[in-house]
Amino acid sequence: MRRIDVLGVGLAVLLGGGLVYGLLQAFGLDSIQSGIWTQALLVGGLAVWILSYLFRVVNHKMTYSQQVQDYKDAVLQKRLEELTPEELAKLQAEIEQENQPSSDRDRQETSTP
Repeated sequence: MRRIDVLGVGLAVLLGGGLVYGLLQAFGLDSIQSGIWTQALLVGGLAVWILSYLFRVVNHKMTYSQQVQDYKDAVLQKRLEELTPEELAKLQAEIEQENQPSSDRDRQETSTP
């Protein structure tokens, strides 16, 4: 998030809080009650934002985590593209051998001299 975005969000929250306060007073609440409800809404909004942030952190949905994963994927793709057809066939055979159920692997290992 850029600095201007942070300033914009801060200004929007400030103006939104003032608008809610004014609307509550317009609907007949006194200034103290309007202030309490406005603060409650702003604190509630902040709590929801923090919980959504923690949810993204726990599930690795953060921008940095996604960039690292994209980089790792790109490196693996480049390494895969650089393999010769013989190396690729050998790698595929190893993967297939690893994916076989363990009972099939045990039979193959005992049957080879």
